[in-house]
Amino acid sequence: MRTVAIDRPGGPDVLHEVTRPDPQPGPGEVLLEVAAAGVNRADILQRQGFYPPPPGAPDTPGLECAGRVAAVGAGVTGWQVGDRVAALLDGGGYADRALAPAAQLLPIPDRMDFVAAAALPEAVCTAWSNLVMVGGLTAGQTVLIHGGSGGVGTVAIQLAVARGARVLTTAGGPQRVARCRRLGAETVIDHRAEDVVAAVREATGGNGVDLILDVLGAGGLRANLRCLAIGGRIVVIGLQQGRKAELDLGLLLAKRASIHGTTLRARPLAEKAEIVAQVRDHVWPAVEAGSLRPIVDTVVPLAEAGRAHELLESGAVFGKVVLSTQ
Repeated sequence: MRTVAIDRPGGPDVLHEVTRPDPQPGPGEVLLEVAAAGVNRADILQRQGFYPPPPGAPDTPGLECAGRVAAVGAGVTGWQVGDRVAALLDGGGYADRALAPAAQLLPIPDRMDFVAAAALPEAVCTAWSNLVMVGGLTAGQTVLIHGGSGGVGTVAIQLAVARGARVLTTAGGPQRVARCRRLGAETVIDHRAEDVVAAVREATGGNGVDLILDVLGAGGLRANLRCLAIGGRIVVIGLQQGRKAELDLGLLLAKRASIHGTTLRARPLAEKAEIVAQVRDHVWPAVEAGSLRPIVDTVVPLAEAGRAHELLESGAVFGKVVLSTQ
């Protein structure tokens, strides 16, 4: 099979295509003939040496893909050779063959192509698990989604709107602001030109938001606390502005607030299977109906994975970059 290897930590240039033997599915696994794979910031961190694969996972990057089932392992039911599927992976997506746990597969709607499908699993599972399963978002609540123009952000906006929430989001520049608004966000704050805290307070009548989906980490902690309503929750899913910050516990207590931190890749199989099952039950009908759609910015050939990373790191991407094996 063709796959992308990382021989040493470094820049996009360390990604290169190699040939390896096809993997064989074990019990509970399927082998996929990969047509497309999503590119995520976690892949960049892995390339840089900051986010190693969990034990037993392939060293090839790639946490989501789409393609056809090529073979099924022992004990697999509900899937057969030829099925069009999208998959949440532990790794290995940057290849034309990949193994996936059968419990982490989602059926691709008839009207959706492989490129669009490959942009969904990681984003939709991240958005659902953190907004709903961890953050407890319900209809009528107000949520602030940082990074609304990103792969997760574009899906999270649509998902939160579908849940009946009032959505605020941040984006950089007028064009991104306009595009986030078209995705359904009621208030879009240009973080390059506006004071985010002041804009949130104005939009909420001084009350603050019930939930914040945060990709900033340390650099956004103080402002996030000030944006929260009484009883609000912050769910941290990224560290784009650092790992360590000073926490004002007095403000946390006064707001009766809570802070949660999560990752997806290293979770046990049973937890990922539950997330995927909930996504299939609660989110996938909207995907099949076309009311929740992936936003793909650029498609890049597998052999040019380094260029895909350069694009994502440039900050110019709106939505997802996807690799194609075709």
